Amino acid sequence: MKIQFLGTGAADWKGVPPSFPGYRFFTSAIIDGVLLIDPGPDVFMSAEKYVINLDSLKWIINTHLHPDHYDPETVRILGEKGVPLIDFAVKDEKTLGKYRIRSLAANHSTCEGSKHFMIEDGEKKLYYALDSSWLLYDEYLLLKDEGADMIVLDGTIGDVPGDYRIFEHNNLNMVRELKKTLNPYIKRFVISHMALTLHEEHEKLAANMEKDGIEVAKDGLTLII
Repeated sequence: MKIQFLGTGAADWKGVPPSFPGYRFFTSAIIDGVLLIDPGPDVFMSAEKYVINLDSLKWIINTHLHPDHYDPETVRILGEKGVPLIDFAVKDEKTLGKYRIRSLAANHSTCEGSKHFMIEDGEKKLYYALDSSWLLYDEYLLLKDEGADMIVLDGTIGDVPGDYRIFEHNNLNMVRELKKTLNPYIKRFVISHMALTLHEEHEKLAANMEKDGIEVAKDGLTLII
């Protein structure tokens, strides 16, 4: 399984010029070139910049309806190209080609119906957990019982103490604690969805998190699971 990060930025990157040092597009990812996670407004710009071919896309799934993750115009354009948005309710399961996809509720109450996804291709498992504060208990039980080859966790907040956004997003200490608990069940830990105003530059952030065995995604990054 291959995951390509089209974007890794949180909502506060809105209005920032792409020439800004360390610029991040809104968070979105593609699995194996065929499954788009979150059809945000930056999908086409990112694909052009990082030379990512969207012609092979077959399906779209969406974590939640905040505008940095869901753009009706992106959905319309891709829909006209024959790429449908597959609707998932919370605690839903669907088969798309070789993929078994299950949705669980995310701890992101500012957007009703927010979901995380367990994506399996028959060999590998990816748990995609954006946006969220911590994980809910049902998610922990699934990961404890089944494990995963990789988890992509919300990393919105940096090492910023006392930030109110911890009630819907993770800070880095929360990510570290999640890894300590989930380490027996998950092989690789990655963070995405970094806020412009709450993080240091990517290179420093990546070096900081590497000490804890946590990878930091950046725009255009491809990882093989």
